[in-house]
Amino acid sequence: MNQEIRWEQRFGNFKKALSQLNKFIQKGELNELEEQGLIKAFEYTYELAWKTLQDFLRDKGYSEIAGPKPVIEQAFQDGYIDGFAWVRMHKSRNLTNLAYEREIVTQLKRHILSEHVQSFESLISRLEKESYSDNKPSLV
Repeated sequence: MNQEIRWEQRFGNFKKALSQLNKFIQKGELNELEEQGLIKAFEYTYELAWKTLQDFLRDKGYSEIAGPKPVIEQAFQDGYIDGFAWVRMHKSRNLTNLAYEREIVTQLKRHILSEHVQSFESLISRLEKESYSDNKPSLV
């Protein structure tokens, strides 16, 4: 069976999105428009991250799980993520629609740089281990 699993397909897109987000971070000092780009990149990276987790959990048998909060709770209970960091990230995501306010932009930028990107990187490491363990050849 060569067909890729849905979560692995979305996982590839999540990694691409994080790569785009990291381009903003590597640039260093950002002007106002670039800060908006950073926030938008965070927004779609977050969306792909929790949806990847949702597909992953469904693949593990949680067929009824839907939406970011239940996904974050279950992924935390199962040890895939730091649930507290992800709840803070969810709150940041909910603030992105206020990214026209200077104070919100400053707060979002600080949180993205100080914590959220690390949470994304941790998820990638964890899911890469899962992907490898699912695809390794059987010894039986």
